[in-house]
Amino acid sequence: MAMEIITKTFKETIKVAYGYAKTLNAGDVVLLDGDMGAGKTVFAKGVAEALGINDEITSPTYAYMNDYDGKLYHYDCYRLSSGEDAEALGLTDYFYMKGICLIEWAQNIADVLPRNVKRVKIEKIDENTRKIIL
Repeated sequence: MAMEIITKTFKETIKVAYGYAKTLNAGDVVLLDGDMGAGKTVFAKGVAEALGINDEITSPTYAYMNDYDGKLYHYDCYRLSSGEDAEALGLTDYFYMKGICLIEWAQNIADVLPRNVKRVKIEKIDENTRKIIL
């Protein structure tokens, strides 16, 4: 059953993500749904913090995927047009490793995603307020 949480600050969104990360297991693939600027990368920062990652978490828009010590793989598939593109870049290999995969714009590679994925939807209500559906 989906749970909705309203956050009013950047820090609250990170806190929600931190708590959510504690429910994840090695190898989980999580699709982060939301419009541009909704807070997907902010959510990824909270997950990284929960995993003990101290690196700066940035959007992997031009790299396609950032690997944080094999614990977290943060994808941005906005510029990919198909699952075939993801396979050609070797991105699908990480779905079966021990890190957690967070995938932004996953609909662009839907045909190669594993069957058992989790979803987080983030909706921008106003400049600071977000609705997070877990």
